[in-house]
Amino acid sequence: MIKNLGHRKLSKTGSHRRAMFSNMATSLLLHEKIRTTLPKAKELRRVVEGIINDAKKGRKFSVRKAVHSRNVYNKIFDVIAPRYKDRAGGCTRILRLGARKGDAAETAMIKLVD
Repeated sequence: MIKNLGHRKLSKTGSHRRAMFSNMATSLLLHEKIRTTLPKAKELRRVVEGIINDAKKGRKFSVRKAVHSRNVYNKIFDVIAPRYKDRAGGCTRILRLGARKGDAAETAMIKLVD
């Protein structure tokens, strides 16, 4: 019996979760920092690290499949992958921002490390 599949469900279907993280990864790679809830930031870290590692290894189809913006796709290969080529991992940083006013959800800022 498999009890833990290794990711958070976040009360969303699989297709909704994949689309959401694709959009969030695109925004993060474009703006280099975004503000979201803490559980989403922790899961987004896994997605973005994978995209950056694929770009460093030259896997263009995998990156294109994950990112749906031509501008971000070009930025990944021209700017971001060369920036982290000597780094083994840990390209993102999560900063906790505190509770959100409306529903007291724990918010965080995820950004790319310089």
